[in-house]
Formats: sequence, structure tokens, C-alpha cells
Amino acid sequence: MEFFKKIQNLPEKKRKVIFWLAVIIIGISLFLGWVKSLEMKIKSFRTEKIKEELKIPRLEEELKGLQKLEMPETSQEELKKIEELIKESLTSSE
Repeated sequence: MEFFKKIQNLPEKKRKVIFWLAVIIIGISLFLGWVKSLEMKIKSFRTEKIKEELKIPRLEEELKGLQKLEMPETSQEELKKIEELIKESLTSSE
């Protein structure tokens, strides 16, 4: 208690300096504590949980289950017929 009485007896400027120093020290300590807790949360954060939440394995399974798109096989004769049809359509449009 004597400590506070000594502070009360000091001039106003010195009391303000002591007050602001205390506020700054407390603010810095709270900020550092917050940074530490944030760091711990980030370290404990696992990507596996994200995969489970986003259901990524299920999405991969669904993608595997989709039918693959393949071009139908065409013979040389069919290709020639298609080329002729394209040429005819181009000449008739002119």
C-alpha cells in the first residue's frame, strides 16, 4: 500500500508516465499471450480434419466412379465421308 501512496504523492506528469508505462506493459503482455495461443491453435490444426470436413476422399471416389469419356472409333471410310460432308457444307454456304 505504501507503493500506491508514494505514486499518489508524485507530480501529475510522473503519475501519467507511470500509468502509460503500465498500460503499455500490460498491452504487450496480452498481445504476446494472444500470439502464443494463436500459434498453438495453428500447430494443433490438422489438414486431416479439413479433408474430413470437406469430404475430399468421398469426392475422389466419386470422380473415379465417373465414366471416362472416350472418342468412338471411326474407320477411314467414315472419316472420308465426314470430310466430304464438311466440304459440301462449306461450298454450299458460299
